Amino acid sequence: MASLQAGELLARRYRLIDRIGAGGMSVIWRARDEVLDRVVAVKVLAASLAADARFRSMVREEARSAAQLIHPHVTAVHDYGEAVAPDGTVTAFVVMELLSGEELDARLTAGPLTWPAAVETCAQVAEALAAAHRLGIVHRDVTPANIMMTSIGAKVLDFGIATQIGAPDEDEEGETFGTPAYVAPERLDGRPAQPATDVYSLGVLLYETLTGRVPYPADTWDDLHRALDQEIPPLTVPGLPTQVAEICLRCLSRDPLSRPTAHQIGAALRDQLLPADPQAATMLAPTMTLPTMANSDVPSAADAETPAPNAGTPAVDGRRRVGRLDARVATLLVVGAVAVAVILLLQPEVLRRPGSDHPPPVGQPQSTGTPADTAPPTQPAQPGPSVDAPPTDPPATGAAPTPAATDTAPAPTAPVVPTVDEAITLLGQVIDDGLADGAIRRDAGLDLQNLVRNLRTSLTSGTADIDRDVDQLRRKVRIRADEGAITYAYADELDSALDQLASAAV
Repeated sequence: MASLQAGELLARRYRLIDRIGAGGMSVIWRARDEVLDRVVAVKVLAASLAADARFRSMVREEARSAAQLIHPHVTAVHDYGEAVAPDGTVTAFVVMELLSGEELDARLTAGPLTWPAAVETCAQVAEALAAAHRLGIVHRDVTPANIMMTSIGAKVLDFGIATQIGAPDEDEEGETFGTPAYVAPERLDGRPAQPATDVYSLGVLLYETLTGRVPYPADTWDDLHRALDQEIPPLTVPGLPTQVAEICLRCLSRDPLSRPTAHQIGAALRDQLLPADPQAATMLAPTMTLPTMANSDVPSAADAETPAPNAGTPAVDGRRRVGRLDARVATLLVVGAVAVAVILLLQPEVLRRPGSDHPPPVGQPQSTGTPADTAPPTQPAQPGPSVDAPPTDPPATGAAPTPAATDTAPAPTAPVVPTVDEAITLLGQVIDDGLADGAIRRDAGLDLQNLVRNLRTSLTSGTADIDRDVDQLRRKVRIRADEGAITYAYADELDSALDQLASAAV
């Protein structure tokens, strides 16, 4: 690795330009892909690691898995290659997208981030990790040095040398993978890689971005062993929501089973950002007015991952949401008109009192007398209530009902409200149907199924907050619909199922 020079060609394809980073395991070069004519980042593994055929095979397999991970907050992996020198030395490398920005590690040298910036950054990292975990990939080295701050948000680096969930950690001291201060306690025991490992590191990252320091300072593995016997310093940040401090401490739990999932962390952190966003608050309100949505220039949390539109140009995503609301309103009006028409056709007497000035049914003679608004006060041709007279009192008990009374509509029956358990089951069925029909993409379906499963678990344990969970599910449906992972028509179906769940909880 040390012998590489600028201008060299790796694998007859990647022309090295200059070194842009280095670490104990690798050196990163800016290079040009001469086949596709684009600039990329080439991570060249340390010679001692590349000399191990088993290690190279592992890196190649993990790079292949990471190349399938397409997410706005994950650095794309393009290729893996090996170059053999005349003396038999192997140079192994991973090719990734070249990012423009600043490492979070460098930014933190100036001090902690503001708590909204820290929460936003860690929410993006959590979402990236959740996407990796769904593909069975564990990062194992989530640190500020592996987070790049770009114009479109945080990007997680180094997925090219991650591992599969359940893979044995052959290095029980963690020396091959991981930075001591960010390594989960169970890794020191050589346990298999699990998503909870990344969650612990994410907790350290959140703590550091908020305070400017790690909870357990450690430069060596011995330091980490000693530090883990101490209590975590209090997380005191002015204005920090209590929920953020709680989720951070849960991530740092010594017991991996007590930690939340990366998906739950991302959702919890997003919850603390949405109230400060006027457009997002409008979207989550029980009732929405189109003018508020149409005139709002503030981007929503769901749009945080995409670049802002040029000044003076309305956001495309805002128009799309307004269009959806217009379509919903139009649909409701049409359905209401059809319902009224059906009632009038089938039961014409329901909406008419005896003696009213409505026209009689077809086939009956119509009066051609003076209109009701110009007729004398009350000149009935026969006994009975006048046109403008108020309804008469109901007949006394035992009296025979009059013909008019028999034509009144039956008393409306209360709608059958499902139980919470039934509503959750219905919601799960709607998600399953959407997956089967292709209306819900598989990754989005897994997201929703996990949320429903967590809701059912919290109900069993008695810790459920239905209103909060329904809002969280609604927000997830909107975000994934805007991403194209759920069709807008099926998003409406999910909204209807969530309405039933919310009603069941009342």
